[in-house]
Amino acid sequence: MTAGAKNVTPVAVITGASSGIGAATAIALGRHGYRIVVGARRVDRLARVAGEDGLAMRLDVTDEDSVKDFVREVSRRFGRIDVLVNNAGGALGLNSIEKAVDDEWIGMWKTNVLGLMWMTRASLPLLRKAKHGHIVNIGSIAGFETYRGGAGYTAAKHAVRAITKTLRLELNGEPIRVTEIAPGLVETEFSVVRFHGDRKAAKAVYEGLKPLAAEDVADCIVFAVTRPAHVDIDEIVIRPVAQATVSVVARKPARRKS
Repeated sequence: MTAGAKNVTPVAVITGASSGIGAATAIALGRHGYRIVVGARRVDRLARVAGEDGLAMRLDVTDEDSVKDFVREVSRRFGRIDVLVNNAGGALGLNSIEKAVDDEWIGMWKTNVLGLMWMTRASLPLLRKAKHGHIVNIGSIAGFETYRGGAGYTAAKHAVRAITKTLRLELNGEPIRVTEIAPGLVETEFSVVRFHGDRKAAKAVYEGLKPLAAEDVADCIVFAVTRPAHVDIDEIVIRPVAQATVSVVARKPARRKS
């Protein structure tokens, strides 16, 4: 489909959509009638997420050229973006500041902050071509809380929160809504990535409680983007019942093996 073709189906672009929250969001929005465009580095996982009518393309948000190429193709095919979900992000490591690893901090900032900025900046012209645009940034409760060993990630997610609030000011008066979704513990590949593939350490994060699933967060995103056009859901904070703060979590004791 070219930019000039008539297309009344809303177009939703989701970054980091090869798994977890991004994949669940793409599937949920597809079920609600959106034309899905998904991007991630692991292209082989995207076909299932995009569906028969969707578009799956390689996207590395840490590479500005990759972002530009991705958005250029969206523009060529659809001519606009109705919903942009900036989901790509993640944490690396759990070291104290004293033992901070430069590459981990740089990686977190490039993915969570610069990638979000590059994607938003490149997409704004297409969001302005939609009747009603919507930017959804996936933040975290780490965007307004801190915890030991989390300085690199919390700093990045605090930045996401600041960028989101600034976007609301800068886009005020335009028909573009801005929403931040801030989840707590969600069982996805998040912890596997944080612990560099150590699945035992990742599993321990969720032991003794029922964490959120990616679909729980996707439900919140769908709710926000399907409100009437004059309604802006500024932010949604979502946690499992067992989690009061980042570090205050009620866990059931492990069962003893007989």
